[in-house]
Amino acid sequence: MNSNANIWNSLPVPAFIIDENDCIADVNSAGEGFLNASRRSVIGHPVWDQIAVDAPLEEAFLRARSQGTPLFVNDVDAGSGNRAPLQCALQIAPLVGHPGSMIMIISPRELAGRMTLGNTVKSAAQSAIGMAEMLAHEIKNPLAGITGAAQLLSMNISSQDLELTDLIVAESRRIVKLLEQVEQFGNLQKPDLRPVNIHDVLDRARRSALLGFGADMTIIEDYDPSLPLAYGDPDQFLQVVLNLLKNASEAAGPQGGTIRLRTYFEHSFRLRRSDGSGHSLPLQIEIIDDGPGLPEDIRGDIFDPFVSGKENGTGLGLALVSKIVSDHDGWISADSVPGRTVFKLSLRRAPRDATEHKKEST
Repeated sequence: MNSNANIWNSLPVPAFIIDENDCIADVNSAGEGFLNASRRSVIGHPVWDQIAVDAPLEEAFLRARSQGTPLFVNDVDAGSGNRAPLQCALQIAPLVGHPGSMIMIISPRELAGRMTLGNTVKSAAQSAIGMAEMLAHEIKNPLAGITGAAQLLSMNISSQDLELTDLIVAESRRIVKLLEQVEQFGNLQKPDLRPVNIHDVLDRARRSALLGFGADMTIIEDYDPSLPLAYGDPDQFLQVVLNLLKNASEAAGPQGGTIRLRTYFEHSFRLRRSDGSGHSLPLQIEIIDDGPGLPEDIRGDIFDPFVSGKENGTGLGLALVSKIVSDHDGWISADSVPGRTVFKLSLRRAPRDATEHKKEST
């Protein structure tokens, strides 16, 4: 592979070369990930059939080509038939040395957020953990006294008033269960890192869901069988996937729906921190459902503690998921429109020496 090809596929944002007939002449690796399609399957196809932009772009695009000038479009929704749209900035310019051809670079806002989300998530989770531990300590002991007092009162009152003491006991026990969930959020152990076959984790989660909360759902497997081992804690990975499957099942309601579990490899995906350090996150897992979508008013905050779209939700489930993924130096994102919600997990690949050690010990 020549140096130009290396540079092209090293670009961290989706990039496309468009020929004089408005067809895709080339796409880089990040572009394949953006389209959820291979380079071979999109080359030669009309670009506006593959990329949907929520803006009247064609006329401005033709003008930029005829005048040989660049075109910049900010804050537009762009996507494809295989993924929900993202808010993006588009940069389009003539391709030097190739009359009529244009290069288009798409910069999803999601990419910029990747630089700081990990630290933000950890900070928010630590604050929530401190609050959780304080609440559990301060509230559980008085609740035990209230429950005991109500049970003593129930022994010496009329049957008509018994309903009131039963209500006190029932509600106190409900609050205790809520506090136990809060304690679980605060007591999560550090991950036991090891090579993990992510398809084994997904299969365990799928079978568990179909036997319980997801009995009314259809779960489709769309796996890349060549995916290498991930690096993480298999039990915590299972907790993440079960939580996401449960959310999708509850959103669908009793009528059921379809969940698609998809895995693929994206070698250009890297997480960069604000200090300039970073690492590759090539292993991609998508959990896709056809439910009603996330409530619009909380879509940007769903991973924050105590934010919930459920009537009786604690707002800790997705915060816990985000904390686990962040503790694994991974990335989680969500795209949602009515009829299609995608939670995407991006994880590290197991180091070669760890994989070899696992083989030797088995």
